[in-house]
Amino acid sequence: MPDVEKGILNAKDNLPEVTPTPPSQQKPQSSAQALKSRLQWGEPALTILDVRERTVFNHGHIRGAMPMPIDELPARAIDSLDRRREIYVYGENDEQSTQAANKLREAGFESVTFLKGGIDAWKAIAGPTEGPAEQVDNLDASSYNVKARLDKQTAIDSKKV
Repeated sequence: MPDVEKGILNAKDNLPEVTPTPPSQQKPQSSAQALKSRLQWGEPALTILDVRERTVFNHGHIRGAMPMPIDELPARAIDSLDRRREIYVYGENDEQSTQAANKLREAGFESVTFLKGGIDAWKAIAGPTEGPAEQVDNLDASSYNVKARLDKQTAIDSKKV
């Protein structure tokens, strides 16, 4: 390990309160809240794969998820992703998600976690989604005000604690 990396690790050990550590990936499954915490932390070094059929994906999915139908795994993943990349996968149900995660692991992907409860669990904690099914028709005036939306989300988050 280079001296710089050793120095950083040493500093983190000596100053645990000053240098926060992001939430870690939970294997082989993760809760929607754990994934949301990682995204709120601002970690871009992960990929979310939606292994449902493309038409279902197009109808609505977790914001930022990549479509990769299970029948095309792992070939598309091998062509698209580094095998060391952290991957979260979800499908129609936990069984399909587990099957997809296992296929990726068998193909040599090192860090694969399935999202327990899938998109339903994600929506239950108000995780961001996108797609025509996710559009809201009845927006109130505060929906167009960023500060009001942030205040509303802060109130929701503080109730969860």
